[in-house]
This record gives sequence, C-alpha cells and structure tokens, in this order.
Amino acid sequence: MIQAIVITPVKNSIETTLETIRAIANSSIKVKHIVYNDFSTEETKKALESAKNKDAFELVHLEEITNHPSPNYRLVLQDAQQKAIQENLPLIIVESDVRVQSDTLEKMVELSKNQPEVGMIGAVTVDEYGLVNFPYLKFKKEKNQIINTKRSLSFCCTLLNTPFLNAYSFQHLDDTKDWYDVSISLKSVELGFLNFVLMNTPVLHKPHGSRPWKLMKYKNPIKYYFQKFLNRRDKI
Repeated sequence: MIQAIVITPVKNSIETTLETIRAIANSSIKVKHIVYNDFSTEETKKALESAKNKDAFELVHLEEITNHPSPNYRLVLQDAQQKAIQENLPLIIVESDVRVQSDTLEKMVELSKNQPEVGMIGAVTVDEYGLVNFPYLKFKKEKNQIINTKRSLSFCCTLLNTPFLNAYSFQHLDDTKDWYDVSISLKSVELGFLNFVLMNTPVLHKPHGSRPWKLMKYKNPIKYYFQKFLNRRDKI
C-alpha cells in the first residue's frame, strides 16, 4: 500500500538526481514518486526518460504544462498538494541533491501517523562524514533526537502532513518568490501545527547540487550577489 507521495523537483544535475531517485526506490515503504523536470537540458530529459521505468517513478515535464520559466517550485507544490489530498497521503519533498536512507521515509511517515498535530517533519542533513551541514547548521549543537521548532525547515527532505495540506492551500503562495520552505514553515506554525526536525534520521546532502550556480556564493560572493539581485534569482 502506498504510504506517501514523494516529489523531486529537477533542474539538470543529473548525477545527483539519479542518486536521489535510486535511494527513494530502495525505501522500506512503498511510495508514489513523482519527478518534476523543470526545463532541464535535453540530455537530462533523456536520462530521466531512460531511468523512469527502471526506478518506477512518474515523470512530469513542466514544459508540457507551463510556459513560465524555471524555477517553477510554486507550480510543483500546487500540483503535488492536489495529488496528495486526492489520495489522502502525506507529501514528502526530497530534493535532487539529497540521498535518503532506506528507512528515512518510513520514520517520517510513522511520526506523522502517531502525531496528527504535526504540520511538517524535516530530516536533518549531513555531509559524507555524518556531520550536520547546510541548511541545518543552526541545529548542530542540539542533543535531542527529535526537535520541536518554530524555526524554518528546509525542503531538502521534508514531510508535509495531511491535516496541514488540507488546512492551507498552496494556491495562496506568493508568485513573486522562487522558494517556499520558509513561508510554508511559518504558515504551519501560524495555523497551530507542530514542526519537527529529526536529528536521528540523517540524510546525505550535497549543498546546492540541485542549483549549481549557487556554489558561486562561496567561490565568488560578489559575482553571486550581483547575479542574484540583477537577475532577481533565488527569492525566498
């Protein structure tokens, strides 16, 4: 029985994307995995088409349903929310620079079932050495295994619980923004739901693997912020 809808937005970065897809395919619970290809290159599109039967995921090419230029996270969230509500299942976002463990999704789903007051559940992100990394560095000194927090969660690997999905329509998301993890986290708390970070359920994260241009922040910050503001990119 399918226990969750899992989505992965994709913009090129095919190597990390395929790692993400294979890890989800090896999960200990059955999920419906939907990959949203957000105007990637033809090479990436062909690689995804080739992989979809082997790894049993649904593939949506956003170019077939919208003319809006990438990024299209708002459209992806709206479409995925509708599917999750129709099937009465939680929605899990696993971004294309994240590799889950076989039991990651199972642990998240179990917590959501046991605590219906939960709005969101995030799995802490770590590097190849098992050390907490971006974007969860703010929690690296925490000793508790499960943290109830009002701080924003990242969408790297995050479950949105069914009651929250029914309480807040993503049709209301601000269309001037590119990313919505902060605003949706705050909305969950505002509506009285609890948000958790699982420190005992780490996932491997290769920061900005899904958006390689952002690595420029560390190598050439002046050029990064110039592009960010000039091109109005990465609006949170």
